Amino acid sequence: MRLQPLASDDPRDVVRALRGAVLGAGPAVALGGGANLPGVMPAGTALVVTTSGSTGIPKSVALSRSALTSSALATAARIGTGAWLLALPATYIAGAQVIIRALVAGRDPAILAGAFTAQTFTAAASAMAAHENGEAVPHFTSLVPAQLQTLVDVGETDAAVARALASFEAILIGGQALPPVLAERAAALGARIVRTYGSTETSGGCVYDGRPLDGVDLRVVDGEVQVSGPTLADGYVGDSERTDDIFVRDARGIRWYRTGDAGTVDDGVLRITGRRDNVIVSGGVNISLDRVEQVVRTLPGLTGAVVVPTTDDRWGEASVVVAARSALVERADADVLAALRQAVADAIGAPARPRELVVLDEVPHLPSGKPDRAALRALVRG
Repeated sequence: MRLQPLASDDPRDVVRALRGAVLGAGPAVALGGGANLPGVMPAGTALVVTTSGSTGIPKSVALSRSALTSSALATAARIGTGAWLLALPATYIAGAQVIIRALVAGRDPAILAGAFTAQTFTAAASAMAAHENGEAVPHFTSLVPAQLQTLVDVGETDAAVARALASFEAILIGGQALPPVLAERAAALGARIVRTYGSTETSGGCVYDGRPLDGVDLRVVDGEVQVSGPTLADGYVGDSERTDDIFVRDARGIRWYRTGDAGTVDDGVLRITGRRDNVIVSGGVNISLDRVEQVVRTLPGLTGAVVVPTTDDRWGEASVVVAARSALVERADADVLAALRQAVADAIGAPARPRELVVLDEVPHLPSGKPDRAALRALVRG
């Protein structure tokens, strides 16, 4: 199968390319890069997504036509079918899957024009057809928490934005953990939120509200969440060693994807407790920065805060909280630091208390909407 790098990030170009790659005869499409990729891929490959993610380590994930359509069909079986609004970058798996879900349903996605704002989202949602042939058309979209935060902040005083949020049958939220306070505020505006869990290696979200999609299985091995099923990627292009390490087979020959996430599965419900590698050792104590971040994000003005590691002369390692200035306009930085240190101490223990608070005009994000943790780590380490 010929592999065609797509230089354009225009969503309309991505739609056309994916229509041929997923529903037609190809060629396969490379999104997010392609300079060092081969010109030919194995038969059945539809998409290669190259992304550095939040860690800054590049990887090119090969996805088959079968995996992508299996994911789209499983989503439709879980939440229903209808019209999709593309409000995410089309060159990342979450955006590409919005397109594929729409194409598999026999539609083109509606596309949000320009930069994401509450106003552009509302305009795009309002332009979607509400009825076809006398029947209501359910609307769906996919967002990251930062986008939902933008909509909720405005929607609480703007009825048009609130109506746009409430007009969707389901809003998939993924990319990072959704703060409970934000979820409650969104629900109060009538938004029907579905929390999703997955990655490029699983063709996007494969677990909805803690329960795997049809055909997807979960297990926990040595504390690590692993996923199997028809939505798994074929592997990493040009990196057989990483492929063999991350995609493993059990005694029955079943293939599993090692997510790198720590979690539990109780009564079929998945609970992620953090990244296995997002741990520091401070004064000889292992501290999960994901747990620290979860506590910090429960505090007013800190729902979008990010916790990153830094070195510490006394303790070896410590954590730093990074927050946006606009969220803390009515609070003094010293008061916020004292409050968050106390909250973390109460919830986790004194050794887990963050060392400092860094306030920026804006917390940097990747095009996918995730916080740019690599940039933040470099910033706090000086």
